[in-house]
Amino acid sequence: MDTTLIVGYLASACSVTSFVPQVWKVLKTGDTAAISARMYTLTVVGFALWSAFGILKQEWPIILTNSICFFLSGFILIKKLWT
Repeated sequence: MDTTLIVGYLASACSVTSFVPQVWKVLKTGDTAAISARMYTLTVVGFALWSAFGILKQEWPIILTNSICFFLSGFILIKKLWT
């Protein structure tokens, strides 16, 4: 496997893993008071755009990472807006 691809997959793992504790906390407590709706809206839009970019470039590390992060951050945003 190419070194560049390995770096991409490691970066993907770090990015996805960074959202898991927040999702877990929201699932466990339902508390979203300290979460910024504006920040998560911008984050969700950014991940959607990065996912589209990855699809257009056919770059799997970009597609996988940003699609997963889109869904994780989207979940948090939805919980924030509905709470």
